[in-house]
Amino acid sequence: MDKFAILSSGSSGNCLFVEYKGSKILIDAGFSAKRIESLLNEIGKSASELDGIFITHEHADHSKGAGTLSRRYNLPIYANAGTWKAMETSCGKIKDENIKVFDSNKFLSFGSMDILPIRVHHDAKEPVGYVIYLGNKKISLVTDTGVVDEKMAYEIKGSDIYYLEANHDLEALKRGPYPYPLKLRVMSNMGHLSNDQTAEVLADALEGKAESVFLGHLSETNNTPELSRLTVDNYLTSLGLDTNKDILLDVADRHKPSGIIKL
Repeated sequence: MDKFAILSSGSSGNCLFVEYKGSKILIDAGFSAKRIESLLNEIGKSASELDGIFITHEHADHSKGAGTLSRRYNLPIYANAGTWKAMETSCGKIKDENIKVFDSNKFLSFGSMDILPIRVHHDAKEPVGYVIYLGNKKISLVTDTGVVDEKMAYEIKGSDIYYLEANHDLEALKRGPYPYPLKLRVMSNMGHLSNDQTAEVLADALEGKAESVFLGHLSETNNTPELSRLTVDNYLTSLGLDTNKDILLDVADRHKPSGIIKL
């Protein structure tokens, strides 16, 4: 059964699963291999079924378990050259044939999936999001970016499923306990999208064709699922979009699989 699932999403770890016409991949592996195996079991899948892992960037909450999973199940890891260089030490020894290097902003084919890694703006070596074409379905996965530029906005437009970062509430971040330099980092153009920024991105991208929208990568300190959803919902509603009818709006769970959709 073709399936999309957010296995877990948040500042402590991120991992998504996509299955289409027999190909099964992970997008990011930001937990221990054991935890990822358990999360896959919760949606009725096994890590032994996987065909590959695609990494967005080298930060541990996106890459922590990739090396172990690759060695344990002989899995190829796909990342661009900058990301590979940045994570080769933490990833550990990987078989040469399982090191798959792609070019950002260029399509690559994986089974029946056509995957476009799009450059994003984050304080990592060469971070990307992914736009995945599955027949007549389109999925856009964008987190860990301080801004969404015109090219990114163009590439994600017209998707059927959006998984977008809504990392923080700006006022909560300003008033919160983070040290000042960390606050500046999160708010910067190389940091993370706020709830308000994500609402604006969605307002431009959505067509009201019953798209599924999942807000992800929430900060545990500077955001809540309720606040994130309310902020986005209010903004879209103010523009005339019926968020109960025109789209499905939800927040990805931090601890367990969510956003499970049959494709």
